[in-house]
Amino acid sequence: MPKRSFLLLLLLPLQVLAENDWWTASFFLDNDLFANADDGYTNGIRFSFVSPDVDNFQDDPRIPQWLRSINRQVRFFRAREGDLKRNMVVTFGQQMYTPDEKYRARTDLIEADRPYAGWLYLGLGYQVSNRKRLESAIVNVGMIGPASYARESQNAIHDWRGFKRYEGWDNQLNNELGLQAIYTRRNKWFSALRERGWGTDVITHWGASLGNVATYVDVGAEWRFGWNIADDFGSSSAVPGGDNSSPGSVVDNRIRDQWFGGFHGFIATSGRWVLHDITLDGNTFSDSHSVNKEPLVGSASVGVAILVSRWKLSFSRILITDQFEGQLDNSGYGSVSLSYTYAF
Repeated sequence: MPKRSFLLLLLLPLQVLAENDWWTASFFLDNDLFANADDGYTNGIRFSFVSPDVDNFQDDPRIPQWLRSINRQVRFFRAREGDLKRNMVVTFGQQMYTPDEKYRARTDLIEADRPYAGWLYLGLGYQVSNRKRLESAIVNVGMIGPASYARESQNAIHDWRGFKRYEGWDNQLNNELGLQAIYTRRNKWFSALRERGWGTDVITHWGASLGNVATYVDVGAEWRFGWNIADDFGSSSAVPGGDNSSPGSVVDNRIRDQWFGGFHGFIATSGRWVLHDITLDGNTFSDSHSVNKEPLVGSASVGVAILVSRWKLSFSRILITDQFEGQLDNSGYGSVSLSYTYAF
């Protein structure tokens, strides 16, 4: 990729801004210490930036020319029916995985448990939405293995917190270029019941991921209940994917800039058919440690979210069923997200 094009990609948030346009920046943190554990999917962080509305993905001059040329070739970005919002998404994240914490002092390969693994990535995505539906398509590119700096990140955090280090990172997956394409569709139901004041809604979703990092199909739903529920498509975690926390319209109190905008609780469930997971199946193009994954994985979460001025803060606890054969404990972690919406 030419240096100029690469710089334009990194500066995309500045490319799409215009006066009085709304921009949403978010930070997501997943960590199993919230669930009194320190293993499995042990930590994840993600930064995301959702652009203001663009006229279209093919011709809007606020999108770099090289990117508009690519968009014209993709069917997803062609003219779509109705009065739809169009937004671009830039993400950056890291995930890390370790075997059970009882093995933290061992330096040899733990064949019966999941591999040490890290995933560092940059993502570029697109969203089209109205008040009832959100479609997102995102492509993540990054590195699996030592180049993900998962080992260094975990060591730094454990040293800072005074925790014992995991000593087996020499056995982590090998370096491998990671590619992942994710499509998700979300539909909102019963939202008319909660325009203002107390109310509830249900958000269903289905989607798929394709790539050497992860290939799967998943479906799920989220039930929200509260006062002045955020006009978005639910709460996200640090897991790679589209961002569904930006305001959907001026009805959302973050755009109204009210000091206390609202709050809600939520319960969510999801089921996933996993065809490939590099953190369990091992490297694609070289020999590495692997385990026999479970093809069907379910998850459930419960959480709360609050709107204050232009901020949205949420916290949830997630429980996941066994992901590989012989897993000692079900995986669990907590997820915190903080989003800020502002205008130029």
